[in-house]
Amino acid sequence: MNAIPSISSQIDEKIIFKIIDKHFSRLMQHYYIWINSWLIGAYENYADIDKYIILIYIINKDFIFFRRNGLIVDYDTFYKDKSLEVDKINISDISKDLQIPKESVRRKVAELEKANVIKKKGKKIFITRTAFTTTQANLTLKNMTAVLCEFSKIFEEEKIVKVAYQSTEILDSIKKNFSFVWYQFYKFLFIFTNRFRKELGDLETFTIGTVVLLNAAQNKTFKVKEFNRKKYMISIQGSDERGVNTMSLAEITGIPRSTVIRKLKVLIKKDYLQIDEKNLITINMRGKSFKTIKRLQDKNMLSLSNFISRTFNQLNNTN
Repeated sequence: MNAIPSISSQIDEKIIFKIIDKHFSRLMQHYYIWINSWLIGAYENYADIDKYIILIYIINKDFIFFRRNGLIVDYDTFYKDKSLEVDKINISDISKDLQIPKESVRRKVAELEKANVIKKKGKKIFITRTAFTTTQANLTLKNMTAVLCEFSKIFEEEKIVKVAYQSTEILDSIKKNFSFVWYQFYKFLFIFTNRFRKELGDLETFTIGTVVLLNAAQNKTFKVKEFNRKKYMISIQGSDERGVNTMSLAEITGIPRSTVIRKLKVLIKKDYLQIDEKNLITINMRGKSFKTIKRLQDKNMLSLSNFISRTFNQLNNTN
């Protein structure tokens, strides 16, 4: 692999937060695709995003172990074994960390065991190879690389770094530092999803909302414009003249149409979305809902800044 261009100093997350604020529209094209794709992929595996998150929470025990012991495990090494041994499953810890009711966690873990996703052998617990493969990071890796590549270009333009990373260099370095990067990614992911689960009740509702948001963000008349974060949030309201219908939402997310309709009622009642006379759904937040999303977004962008900072600095330090 070609050496990644040197970063002369550590990139502070406060600087990254300012970069996000200033170049929000440019960065969010990649960010929303990354998050939306991950949510849809998570649902696709078990028709239950929380069940998938519980599985990766268990797998994350290995990343925590590597991190605690200063070990860096590359992508190929991590995925080469036929199964993954993990520590005992603590229902209370999972419930507390993921903010999912204890009985729901217990039920979902039992369902994972019944489906042979998790196997117990004596006191040992294994993630089966088939299940392990479903969590493999192929598409997420690609979308994460696109996000980091766009950040890198902006870092160069803002003279934070001398030379921007190439996407192939970023991808190769993530794979080389896989256990570290994925530890940081899951740390961000668990915090991020907890916030929206608390606000909306479940992550399937959030997934449907992100598809509507992404549909608006990719509107040709909107996506070409350069907005900072404040202007972006204001301008995207009601900007989508096309909208999206329930059938399309069901096809895109894989969530049954009847469920989509039920989840949409929650989002419309909370004033995150609106529906017109043609039954087309668009983003149009006002008042309380706008303030709530802004508050959540402030926190999420701080969490994203932390992830970007730690990831870029690690890639630099190990190349």
